[in-house]
Amino acid sequence: MTLEAPREIRHGRSVAEVYDYGAHVWSWHLDDEPVLWTSAHSAFERGKALRGGVPICWPWFGPGRSGDLTPAHGFARISGWTLTDVVEGPDATVLTYGLTSADAPEALPGETWTLTYEVGVGQGDLALALTVANEGARPFSYEVALHTYLTVGDVRRVTVSGLDGASYLDKVTGRREMQAGDVTITAETDRVYDRAGEIVVDDPVLGRRLHIATDGAANSVVWNPWVAKSSTMADFGDDEWPGMLCIEAGNVLEGAVDLQPGESSILRYRLTPART
Repeated sequence: MTLEAPREIRHGRSVAEVYDYGAHVWSWHLDDEPVLWTSAHSAFERGKALRGGVPICWPWFGPGRSGDLTPAHGFARISGWTLTDVVEGPDATVLTYGLTSADAPEALPGETWTLTYEVGVGQGDLALALTVANEGARPFSYEVALHTYLTVGDVRRVTVSGLDGASYLDKVTGRREMQAGDVTITAETDRVYDRAGEIVVDDPVLGRRLHIATDGAANSVVWNPWVAKSSTMADFGDDEWPGMLCIEAGNVLEGAVDLQPGESSILRYRLTPART
């Protein structure tokens, strides 16, 4: 079934498109320039994930810690969320979405939970906040990530600062490494860093820096499929990889969240472009 058209949100210099399906922020333009990247080959069908924007990965990341969970990245990004509120303020327009265990019982069978997702389209930034609440009688564990796809001029020329000295799992090689200096992309890159917070993507081709601020995250994920891997993905053009870079915030692998009954946990991600 083909998806309904996304909601278009305008606030000053910002224009965003958000699908109710997956509560998926599909695109965000600032001053008519794309900040989020989206694939021209993405599928727009229920049951399939959108390729680009900001997919919500929950309650597991990739195939999960066990390595055999499906669908990849969990159920949140392929579920129908409910828009519960829209607030137009002076600094931002904020959409609030909800998803419950009744909507997606396969996500954590036997558990009772609620997800609340706030999308703030601001004058000069995009602010996202995902709250997970345990409304059941027993604790449960989950992984979560805001899988943000960024538009870049040429990924081979960007530098990513803020991760110097951080340990990471290189998922391409399977080895543990330590970051030395800024991150540069010279081949297929899929790294889970044991650090989150302030990250800056310096893009000399587009003449801007993308400032990323996170809260409630244990990990940052840096991903670009490069040549060979992109050619294996039906929803990713063979020539699209130079124009994108994922800088994700999450709690994955050893950083997974253990949530007690009655507790909630919030993951925040703020993206602010600046001219160089």
